[in-house]
Amino acid sequence: MKTLTASRLPLPLLRRGKVREVYEADAEHLLLVASDRVSAFDVVMREPIPRKGAVLTQVSAFWFDRLGGIVPNHFVTASAPEIIDRLPALAGLEEELRGRAMLVRRTTPVPFECVVRGYLSGSAWKEYREHGTLAGEPLPPGLVESSRLEPPLFSPATKAESGHDENVTVDTMAASLGAELTGRLRAASFAVYSAGRGYAATRGIIIADTKFEFGTDGAGTLRLIDEVLTPDSSRFWPADAYRPGGPQASFDKQPLRDYLAGLRRDGAWNGDAPPPPLPEEVVAATSARYLDAFHRLTGRPLEEDR
Repeated sequence: MKTLTASRLPLPLLRRGKVREVYEADAEHLLLVASDRVSAFDVVMREPIPRKGAVLTQVSAFWFDRLGGIVPNHFVTASAPEIIDRLPALAGLEEELRGRAMLVRRTTPVPFECVVRGYLSGSAWKEYREHGTLAGEPLPPGLVESSRLEPPLFSPATKAESGHDENVTVDTMAASLGAELTGRLRAASFAVYSAGRGYAATRGIIIADTKFEFGTDGAGTLRLIDEVLTPDSSRFWPADAYRPGGPQASFDKQPLRDYLAGLRRDGAWNGDAPPPPLPEEVVAATSARYLDAFHRLTGRPLEEDR
């Protein structure tokens, strides 16, 4: 599979995000195509990460299929031949679609991200360390970085077109969406996280936290949308290396972040665009992390590796 920096399909382009292109398939469906673009510190790198888009698409397809009985979702198919059968305009483009394209039902997205935190890490640890809170709500004293949170916490966030999302309280979410929908989103988020965390544990992976997105379809059904429990939307830690009290190794773009963080410390990059060039070994190490996550979760090779 060739690396893909950006897809250009003969369908109406609805939007181009940091990683995905979203196309209008028909009146009821969208086509999501995950490129191999990668961003860090809110800057998109020039170099793509080989097979990253395929990992994100196929991990999501794996979870949508596995968890579909818990919460309805928008997934239809990630099979390139099936997509082309439904969308004849894409005939001859199977190589560009294979492994990285997903046909989904159209929904109206809920304007909040539903974050579930099972461990204290990232922005949650930063806020707790400084204020003893998460999104303004107090947490128990004496926690350390990467502490397990039991029970897990529901921590919604606003969606940001650029820059970082902002953690908000459940009351803030309820004031915008209403208590009934907020309660349904909270319950659905916990149900999906619990099932996903339980399965991942059998594969030697801790899902430390994750963010879900939901939308409502034309019939008013609440559906899980976008990507789900991927290395981009979640923190995956190897269970056998877990040690609370500091940061953990992760199955994502950690090699890339570590390299860029070193450049920032040394004053070689100020964190703004344009990004610095990436050494081949950083690109290869980052690709390997994504592939490792896929293989560990699913127990099978990536579609392109078969």
